[in-house]
Amino acid sequence: MKKIMVLSLCLLLAAGFAVFAGGSGESGGPKPLVITLAHGAPEDHCTHLGWLKVKEIIESGSQGAMKLEIHPAQQMGGDREVTEATQIGDIQLGHTAPSVLGSFVKEFFVLDAPFLFKTREDVYKSLDGDGGKKLLSYLDAARLKGLGYMENGFRNLTANKAVRSPADLRGVKVRVMESEIQILTWSSLGANPTPMAFGELFTALQQKTVDAQENPIEFIYMNKLHEVQSHLMTTRHLYSPVVLLANLDFYNKLTSEQKTLLDKGIAEGTAVNRKVAAENELKARGQMEKTVKFIELGSAELQAFQDKMGPVYAAIRKKVANDTLCNLFFK
Repeated sequence: MKKIMVLSLCLLLAAGFAVFAGGSGESGGPKPLVITLAHGAPEDHCTHLGWLKVKEIIESGSQGAMKLEIHPAQQMGGDREVTEATQIGDIQLGHTAPSVLGSFVKEFFVLDAPFLFKTREDVYKSLDGDGGKKLLSYLDAARLKGLGYMENGFRNLTANKAVRSPADLRGVKVRVMESEIQILTWSSLGANPTPMAFGELFTALQQKTVDAQENPIEFIYMNKLHEVQSHLMTTRHLYSPVVLLANLDFYNKLTSEQKTLLDKGIAEGTAVNRKVAAENELKARGQMEKTVKFIELGSAELQAFQDKMGPVYAAIRKKVANDTLCNLFFK
C-alpha cells in the first residue's frame, strides 16, 4: 500500500486529482474527468493493449472531456494492491486475477476451478453470458463495479522434464500462485506446490529452488521463463481471465452518457485484447519452440489429470457456498 499512497499523493499534488469534471482549467474551460487506472501487466501485454483501446474510445468519444491515465507494470503494486486501491477509491479502474479477487469476494473462487473450459469459445460463452454477469454482480457488496473480463490466457505447465501423467509430478516442486485452491490443485496431482511471488520465479527456476511453474504461453515468453525450462506441456488446465474493476462510488456518479462511453470502451478494448491474446500466443509459441520441447497431451492423458480434481471442486463449492452459481459453471 505504501507504493499506492506515494503515487496517489503525487497525483493529488500535481493535478488536484481531478476525478470529476468541475471548476476551470488554465484555458478557462471545464476540467476534464481524469480517471486513474492501474494494473500489473507489462506494456506489450495483450491486457495493456486492450486498455489502450479503452483509453482511445473514451477520450475521443468525449472529445477530451474524459481522460484515462494508465499506470501499467505494477507501478502501483500487484493485483492485491490494485484491488485495494480501487476498492477505497485511490484509483478508479483496475484489473485483477480471480484468485486474488476471491479474497475480497468469495464467489470468484469459482474461476479457480481447473479444467473448467476447453476452448476460448467456451470461455467467452460463459463469461459473457449469464454466469459471468452473475459473478460480476457480487462485486457491488465489496464497493466494486465489475465491468467485464479480458484475457490472460490458458495456463500450461513447464518443467525440465516431460510430464505426461500425475505420476510424473510426484515430488516435483511447482511454483503456484498464493492461493489455497491452486495449492490444493497441485498437491492433488502429487506435486509439491510452492507458493511464491511471481517476481521471484525466474531466479527460483534458475537456482532450482523450484522445478516447474505454470502460466499462459504469452506470459511465459514475455518473462523469459522458457530460458530456464526445457519442456512445456499443453495442459491448458486453467483459463486465466482478468476481471475489470471500477470503484463503485465513482461508477455510480458517472452520467449516463459517461457510463455508455465507458461501456463501449470496455467492449471494444476487450475485443482487441482477445484478438491480440490469441495472436501473441501463436507468436510466442513459435519463438519458444526453438529451445523448448512442446508436449501435446492427448485426451486420455488430460483425463488422468482431471480425474484427480474431485477434492478441488469440493473445496471450491465449500468456499463459494453458492450452488446456484457453481452450477452455472460446473457442467
